[in-house]
Amino acid sequence: MELRKCFLTGCYSGLLPEAPGTWGTLFGAFIALLILQVFPQSTLFLLAILITVIAVREINKYEKEHKTHDDSIIVIDEIAGIWIAISLLPKTSLVWITLAFIFFRVLDISKPSYIGKAEKKFKGGLAVMADDLLAGIFAGLLTGVVYVLWSNLV
Repeated sequence: MELRKCFLTGCYSGLLPEAPGTWGTLFGAFIALLILQVFPQSTLFLLAILITVIAVREINKYEKEHKTHDDSIIVIDEIAGIWIAISLLPKTSLVWITLAFIFFRVLDISKPSYIGKAEKKFKGGLAVMADDLLAGIFAGLLTGVVYVLWSNLV
């Protein structure tokens, strides 16, 4: 039970008082930086898929037990989303990770287009995870576009 809470709340970062999604994303980006010190960038993508599979199951259990949906303390979705974004970056320096973080948070909060539709299309844990995974994909791609434009200007 306590292990599930630690996992779903991103080592309790989702329990911080203001903006739990932002804290969870920041925690995820920090962990990504640590992972990138040892493993290739593709590892983040694979880990995001792995934690997504586990998270869907654990979120379903949590929601059934607590009779709630998409509780704000659950930030494993933000962690998976930022890992997807970072895994797509053409360069993983702090500047580009920061830009991916900003794009991810804007997309995750505003939920434009398919990002918002994904959350409504599914139920349970899959709904919780889907919008953040899409936000991560789009944040990574947008950051990549900025990187290419910047590289061609400099």
